[in-house]
Amino acid sequence: MSRTQQLRDAIAADLSPAAASRLSQMTAEISADPSAAARLFPAAAREVARGPLDPDDPSGIHGPTLDDAVRGVLLAALAEAVDDDARLLREVSDLYRYGDGDEKRAVLRALDLLGPEAQPVVEDALRTNDIRIVAAAMGTWAGTHLDDATWRQGVLKCLFVGVPLTAVSSLGERTDLELARMVAAYAHERLAAGRSVPGDVHLVLDQEPGALDQFPDVAAALRPSA
Repeated sequence: MSRTQQLRDAIAADLSPAAASRLSQMTAEISADPSAAARLFPAAAREVARGPLDPDDPSGIHGPTLDDAVRGVLLAALAEAVDDDARLLREVSDLYRYGDGDEKRAVLRALDLLGPEAQPVVEDALRTNDIRIVAAAMGTWAGTHLDDATWRQGVLKCLFVGVPLTAVSSLGERTDLELARMVAAYAHERLAAGRSVPGDVHLVLDQEPGALDQFPDVAAALRPSA
């Protein structure tokens, strides 16, 4: 079974018969003419479906929305129709570059169809302050491919803009002492400015408690009340 069919089957129960039929038509069009993706990708939410996949994650911070998933099917069809990696990267990058916020997020959620060469797309996403885009940028592709320095900066960006660290893919596996020191310094600066510290910094600092040795104020602030 193709990846396109697998992804389409995964959301079949969330689509009306008419929506499922339209999605099938769109994938067939892209399979026949990959350049059709530039026209169909932006229209997918309107013509197929939009909304949450997980009612507990309506904004798509921790995972894809239904419109992300629909567009992910189209991107899978595009990847199967284009047999040139450089062309695929250009096509996907253009869909991201010229897309609105929802389209950018959908591209980021589907980046696992590309390898490390997609890093410029993620780097661009991490320069925004849209929490949905930043969260998607730190999803599964980043957890697997993003270089250590950029990944650490991405975690800090999540803290700065308010993306919960539970949305960061591979946080447990990739946290190291350097990241913990950066997070501790961030927390120290927040405390010095009289501001609160996001509670989920513990997801990093609990893994590398030695990072708090230079920041006793942070250690005290995070210590559970008796």
